[in-house]
Amino acid sequence: MKLKFPRIKPIKFPFSFSGFGAGLSLRDQALFAKRLSLLAKAGVPILTAVNIIKKQTKGANRRMFEAIAHDIANGQFLHKTLGKFKRVFGEFAINIIKVGETSGTLSDNLRYLAEELDKKRELRGKIIGALVYPLVILIASFGIAGLLTLYLLRVDLPFTTRALIAVSSFLQNYGVWVLVGLILLVIGIIVGLWFKPIRYAFNYLSLKIPIFGPMIRYYHLTNMCRTLGLLLRGQVRVLEAVEVASETSSNLLYVKELANLRHAITRGSNISKHLEKNPKLFPAMLTDMVAVGETTGNLSDTLTYLAQIYEQELDEQTKRLSGLIEPAMMISMGLLVGFIAISIITPIYAVTQHLTPR
Repeated sequence: MKLKFPRIKPIKFPFSFSGFGAGLSLRDQALFAKRLSLLAKAGVPILTAVNIIKKQTKGANRRMFEAIAHDIANGQFLHKTLGKFKRVFGEFAINIIKVGETSGTLSDNLRYLAEELDKKRELRGKIIGALVYPLVILIASFGIAGLLTLYLLRVDLPFTTRALIAVSSFLQNYGVWVLVGLILLVIGIIVGLWFKPIRYAFNYLSLKIPIFGPMIRYYHLTNMCRTLGLLLRGQVRVLEAVEVASETSSNLLYVKELANLRHAITRGSNISKHLEKNPKLFPAMLTDMVAVGETTGNLSDTLTYLAQIYEQELDEQTKRLSGLIEPAMMISMGLLVGFIAISIITPIYAVTQHLTPR
């Protein structure tokens, strides 16, 4: 006699959650990556680690982590369930975690991700700190200038003062439309980036911008080299490693070249031979070092070393940029304040020259 057991129905998650209302600052994202890295390094299962982190959150973020834990409990990879919350975690973090899960180096990748997020937060803090003081001066200057231009006496005014009054009158009459136009321009740019040709053109132009262009290139080279190095060290095949690196990149130029590289490898070409065809994206040092790595059989170590070099270059460029922003802004604000001061003081001085005691 065969025993019949009742059929167990699969557990359904009590709600459908799309991440609405959830949000993590850069600091919280870095903290999440650090905690998960430490727990993974200690041998704690990912599901247990996510549940531990979930207990320390509240509100919409708690519901988000509940959804993540539910997906992991049902056999889904961490990067897959985090992909449902791209607005919260971002493409870069999700792809780095994907590389870690693919190569078996999740703990190291999470630690690297936390370091990158901390650097991004520090850079943002430096830029904001450098802009706050000049911004206060700018607002105060325009505020005082606006008040004074409304009450200037009707005298024969110099050109600088007439120009200041003209700007003030224009903003009074059309300021709302200017603001609306700027908002529409920003929205148009954001919407336009969803279209691949526009995004491709934007990525191309971003690499041509002085100062910022080299920083963007170092950023993508660091990610590419680190991704390939981690995957090859994890015994992932070269074709699969290049494909994952292509998916990890957020710049369509690098995505296209890595896709071409994959096709070139299938035709028997060396990586270095293909990369040297596009020196604008891949510097000579990179292609030479990759050629050495291919010859010696230490390509993964070579790529990891290159990632460290380009990361150092990026750090130096970032420090140099943050050091240039504040003096440049101060000079600009000084010129603006000087122009406003001359525009206001000159007619006042002219008026006082015509005043005679009775």
